[in-house]
Amino acid sequence: MKEEKTRVGEYFSSGWVTVSGEVTAFLSLIFVLLISFILALTESASIQTTKNQKRLDVERAMFSLFGEYEKTLLESYEVFAIDASYQSGRYDENQLLVRLACYGSAGIEQDISGIQLLTDNQGQAYREQVLAFMEERSGISLVQNLTGMAETWEQQEMEGGEVSGGLDAKLEENGVYLPEESESLLQAKATGRLALILPKGFQLSNKTIQKSQQVSERPLHTGRGTFPARTGMEGIEERMLFEQYIIDYFSSVTGKKSENRNLDYELEYILCGKSSDEENLKAVTDRLLAFRFAMNYAYLMSSSEKQGEAAALALTITTLLLMPELEEGMKQLLLILWGYGESVLDIRSLLDGKRAAMMKNDENWQLQLSSLFRLGTAGDVQESRDEEGGLTYIQYLQILLFIASDGQLTMRTLDRVEQNLIQEQGLSGFRADSCVTKLKIQNAAEVWNGVTYEFPAEFGYF
Repeated sequence: MKEEKTRVGEYFSSGWVTVSGEVTAFLSLIFVLLISFILALTESASIQTTKNQKRLDVERAMFSLFGEYEKTLLESYEVFAIDASYQSGRYDENQLLVRLACYGSAGIEQDISGIQLLTDNQGQAYREQVLAFMEERSGISLVQNLTGMAETWEQQEMEGGEVSGGLDAKLEENGVYLPEESESLLQAKATGRLALILPKGFQLSNKTIQKSQQVSERPLHTGRGTFPARTGMEGIEERMLFEQYIIDYFSSVTGKKSENRNLDYELEYILCGKSSDEENLKAVTDRLLAFRFAMNYAYLMSSSEKQGEAAALALTITTLLLMPELEEGMKQLLLILWGYGESVLDIRSLLDGKRAAMMKNDENWQLQLSSLFRLGTAGDVQESRDEEGGLTYIQYLQILLFIASDGQLTMRTLDRVEQNLIQEQGLSGFRADSCVTKLKIQNAAEVWNGVTYEFPAEFGYF
């Protein structure tokens, strides 16, 4: 029995020793796993923190980069953009990456995956910023709505051209029978002589530009990638706002903004795109004459009194010439010339800063038939009138701007922005197609022992 008890005691003794060893091994394994888990969490947190830090570095660098906008462009024309040439005149995207590195993205591999320039897509970014500014400043409800007039302008201009074209044939047939005093008027009608319509004492600008150097004419740098774009920019309200911006910031023949610009008639350039002030003014006044002629001729055809005066003069002329068969043709010729002469006085009023009536009647008709053939001669003493309730020169231009092509209008406006910053502000290296408005960057950064984190970043002026 003693021997058995001893064996039992030994058994229990060895059993206790075995249990204690298993618990120690189990706790050691748990401890190792716990430490591994903690280290994994620490590493993961470190990686995520590093990722966040890299993102913050890039975002901070991009924010700082876009703080380098061209201040003169903003102050002069309310537009944000980075000059990627940095006044060197040489566009270089790599300079943007260099600037990003200076602002805290050093050590991060960066590549430009998308970039938008001010001139891309016919100046879309420029137009978007202009509209945002004008909406904030004025409010859409304050924009003058001339759309009703604009809808009829092209039709009236076309009809005026057709009637005027018929005059050329009548001039060949009957012009030789008109008084010698009519030579100046007939020559002006045939050649579009600008001097006939200019008010007395008017000083015509002789400024010119080189078309090949303009934004709208030369080959341009282009961006890449896709960016959110504003929709509805061709709506009536948006077009009127952009026109108002043009009128507010650029010169015209009736309102000079600065002596230091290389064109004085900027609105006229934006409409017609000629290389000299004289050519642009002639092109605009030709269109105004065509429109005014259509309206004036329509009034003459509706006025029995005016037709009676023309018939009486035609009878006198053909009687003196012993050619009564020319009476009806002479009458029509006189009516056409009379309408043209009235249009000349209308344009003189506009260029003199006065108002011209949109629709004519007996009270606001200016030109007497007896004074018709003195236009353009030494005896031309006809004074232009200011018609209450009429439209100003700028209001007529608003109608022309409204029916112009949006893309063409925007690019020619950028022509003037660039030229004015060069000529007026002295920024000789400024180029509109070097101006960056939006940027997409693809980034690659090492975050832990060879682990690379790739992420995009986007920033821009909206």
